[in-house]
Amino acid sequence: MPLDPTTHADWQIAEEAEKSMKTIYEIGEKLGLEKEELLPHGHYVAKVDFKAVLNRLSDRPDGKYVVVTAITPTPLGEGKSTTTMGLTQGMGKRQKNVIAAIRQPSGGPTMNIKGSAAGGGLSQCIPLTPFSLGLTGDINAIMNAHNLAMVALTSRMQHEFNYNDEQLAKRKLRRLNIDPRTVEMKWIMDFCAQALRDIIIGLGGKDDGFMMRSGFAIAVSSEIMAILAVARDLKDMRERMGKIVVAYDKGGKPVTTSDLDVAGAMTAWMADAINPNLMQTLEGQPVFVHAGPFANIAIGQSSIIADRIGLKLGDYVITEAGFGADIGFEKFWNLKCRFSGLKPNAAVVVATIRALKCHGGAPIPVPGRPIPAEYKGENVGWVEKGCENLIHHVKTVEKAGISPVVCINAFYDDTENEIAAVKRLAEAAGARVAVSKHWQYGGDGALELADAVLDACNDKNEFRLLYELTTPLRSRIETLAKEVYGANGVEYTSEALAKAKRIEEDPELSKLGTCMVKTHLSLTDNPNLKGVPKGWKLHVRDILTYQGAGFVVPVAGAIKLMPGTASDPAYRRVDVDVETGKVKGLF
Repeated sequence: MPLDPTTHADWQIAEEAEKSMKTIYEIGEKLGLEKEELLPHGHYVAKVDFKAVLNRLSDRPDGKYVVVTAITPTPLGEGKSTTTMGLTQGMGKRQKNVIAAIRQPSGGPTMNIKGSAAGGGLSQCIPLTPFSLGLTGDINAIMNAHNLAMVALTSRMQHEFNYNDEQLAKRKLRRLNIDPRTVEMKWIMDFCAQALRDIIIGLGGKDDGFMMRSGFAIAVSSEIMAILAVARDLKDMRERMGKIVVAYDKGGKPVTTSDLDVAGAMTAWMADAINPNLMQTLEGQPVFVHAGPFANIAIGQSSIIADRIGLKLGDYVITEAGFGADIGFEKFWNLKCRFSGLKPNAAVVVATIRALKCHGGAPIPVPGRPIPAEYKGENVGWVEKGCENLIHHVKTVEKAGISPVVCINAFYDDTENEIAAVKRLAEAAGARVAVSKHWQYGGDGALELADAVLDACNDKNEFRLLYELTTPLRSRIETLAKEVYGANGVEYTSEALAKAKRIEEDPELSKLGTCMVKTHLSLTDNPNLKGVPKGWKLHVRDILTYQGAGFVVPVAGAIKLMPGTASDPAYRRVDVDVETGKVKGLF
């Protein structure tokens, strides 16, 4: 019997379940993988040779495609990963051939306040420790590939500064005239290290590099992570890798990784990482884990490759998009599906009573501190007011032509009256609604949700993109601001406006997609504004160019690409049993 989640921590539940989990060979056999397609990393984790699978199953019809998104979350999250696991387990209970596709967690939130995103309670992805601590090394490969580009850039700048043209020619280098004021890239690491956001590098003598301002971003915000998420195969990845813009020269022309002769070596670091990772739910359903989180500062999607092979191997694929429907789902809709050509059959919008109360007027929870006492008592008024945010996200999903299923991610202390209020208002907005208790009961608690999703998958699909790539960049941003966020318009800093005009005038850059960077804690660019704010404008302060990934990145508000570590981070509770070697304290 599994442990009771009301009395045991997630890591304890996972550790108990891992005593009887299936080997990766059993999971592979259940999926119908050939022996040579499974690339084991131990007994319970493997990579999958995606190219071999797609070649073998090219004529097999795709399964049904379901995306899991959410309302605007509290800082504690609203259980999309838990719901993805629970729904997969629930559909397994209905004897469906179902596969989940989720993102690999970042070491930043794992060691900070949000946890590893393996799910929770009786709806988790296991084994928990490798999932949470690096898995098969994909993020490490991304860090090495990305930082190699920075090594190439900074060493080139040093050599160009120290040598004349004749001396450079002897070293088989041409002068790129890189402008140190227009370096686009930063270094990356996979922790939340606010002290490294802005730094000075190259201190010392002429042999110690070129002195300039630089900094660090978190690893999963790297353009290379985005390329891993959207690449169709290794050839596509190699082509994208060479288009990465690292800086601009003194004439304003882009300097790419190809100009630095480093794109091939960067791709070499990624040659194994392009294969998706295979794991399992607590109840033994297969789970693909590939690409990374952070839809607020990155694309925040599981990979196109993982979804493609899942759709060939399974009858249903449940894929997760980061944060609320204004961020993760919007990027799934207008970027991931545009690049992949895949069309979803249904979308699940996850909501909790806690988050609805937050949007309805309750005090905002602070990570690392106890939940405010106001959340412990019934307050139907707060829940009803908070449903304005839920309905806004339901309407966003409907604009994509997809059938929305509202999942009330229920917990044991939610009241019947609060749940009834959500059902009434969501159904009045035109959505299917299911109460799911997968956190407490696993697949058995998700049967109502599974049935609602199976039913939604049979609806007529009229999937459509929000904008065309021929639409000018500023018009796209305004469309996103008004149609998805509910803004009245957009305002730009002088720097962002100049970049927007330059992109619109460039025949290549103007055709790239749009990947917004914006707080996940509000529909606006102000994390403290809850519900559905009115009468505001989206403030765009910068625009980055991710030419390799295939999109430009407008940055809204004060959000940072390197998060900070809180005063009471998770690493304070993580340790190792020195007798057994087992890690404890992860969540």
